[in-house]
Amino acid sequence: MKNRIKIAAIIGGLVMTFSSIAQKPIIQTKYTADPAPMVYNDTVFLYTSHDEDDAMGFKMHDWLLYTSVDMVNWTEHGAVASLKNFDWVPYDNGAWAVQCIERNGKFYLYCPMPGGVGIGVLVADSPYGPFKDPIGKPLIHQGNHDIDPTILIDDDGQAYMYWGNPKVYYVKLNEDMISYSGQIIEEATTPKNYQEGPWVWKRDNHYYLAYASTCCPEGIGYAMSDSPTGPWEYKGMIVDASEKSRGNHPGIIEFKGKSYCFGHSYDLLKRTTPKFYERRSVDMDLMEYNADGTIKNRHYWSVEGPEQVQTLNPFNRVEAETMAWSEGVKTRFETEWEGDFDWARGKRIDDHLFVTAINHGDYIKVSGVDFSDGAEWVEVSVSPVYGGIIEIRADKIDGPIIATVDINTAREEGIWKLFTAPVNKNIKGVHDMYFVFKGEKDLFYFDWWKLNAK
Repeated sequence: MKNRIKIAAIIGGLVMTFSSIAQKPIIQTKYTADPAPMVYNDTVFLYTSHDEDDAMGFKMHDWLLYTSVDMVNWTEHGAVASLKNFDWVPYDNGAWAVQCIERNGKFYLYCPMPGGVGIGVLVADSPYGPFKDPIGKPLIHQGNHDIDPTILIDDDGQAYMYWGNPKVYYVKLNEDMISYSGQIIEEATTPKNYQEGPWVWKRDNHYYLAYASTCCPEGIGYAMSDSPTGPWEYKGMIVDASEKSRGNHPGIIEFKGKSYCFGHSYDLLKRTTPKFYERRSVDMDLMEYNADGTIKNRHYWSVEGPEQVQTLNPFNRVEAETMAWSEGVKTRFETEWEGDFDWARGKRIDDHLFVTAINHGDYIKVSGVDFSDGAEWVEVSVSPVYGGIIEIRADKIDGPIIATVDINTAREEGIWKLFTAPVNKNIKGVHDMYFVFKGEKDLFYFDWWKLNAK
């Protein structure tokens, strides 16, 4: 993240047609930036910073969590931590780029505080949180360069933390991951075109340092080394710089035999306005290596996005905030004060993160749903406001109707009810599902759905 971005050059926004709906950006219900993916238990946990909907400049209070098991459908879990987790932070706006890493069954979230306040660390027993501050002070506190932390645990068990703008710094972390040994080292030679946002990983005995590269705008460049402490040799661009991206921040993982690069752009903002605001959106795409370990360049994120790596089972409860794409809708979290507490996830079982701002013509797309031999009926959990219709369609927004769920108009806002409808028995095998909303405005709140066999 950068605290000195100039007013951007303006590009016209283009409305995406239904035929070009894609994984660009991968989150549409909120503005997200600074992606920090982590693979754990065959799931990708994506931690992001969060630009508020009315942000003009940087307006960032908390960090969000999304998960995926197929790299196409993403489930939101709401705010996983915020600046309020740190008693020593003197402001409530500055929740910049974080990274989470697991070690010995604990999850460590490294959080920078801009303006020279330092880099803090939170710890949890679950990747979902709750996260707590174990030391009550900054882990790193040396100046205004203390932003964008990234963590590498090497094969020998030694952990390193890297960070910095406009220089690269690193330090050896102790095994407890909340303290360090030795001195903070500034890289003697800053990699070519380095700006900020480092991300470090190891593959086939090569060490990689990706970062926001060139300015301005910024793409994603990278350097390689034979050692975790450098020197780093610049190799090129993973994603070219363009006016669509301005600032950037890489996040790179391997998942189920494939490599992926995450970044952020202004694609979602530019669909609605040609003006420039700090309202960014996380993008992601497949990343490929050459035989010598270098990385293939891509000009920009592809329209089609990566392939889905496994199908979705609709016969288990699916949260409404699980989606591959959406138009119009938002998400909201509310605490329900009745119900048991789920200690593993730090929330009451009856707490709701749900889809809201549902108006006529809005829709949600869920990709690669396996109907198997067919379903008998569908149930949805909604809270009616003015009521309306959910048309569930196959493969495209005006595709064959799977089911039509009538949400009655009895005004019972705040009351969650189950509505059911029969399913078209001819729909079998794997299809995309479109939940298309019909009615007036403020139709209802949508919590979850589920298909049922005989």
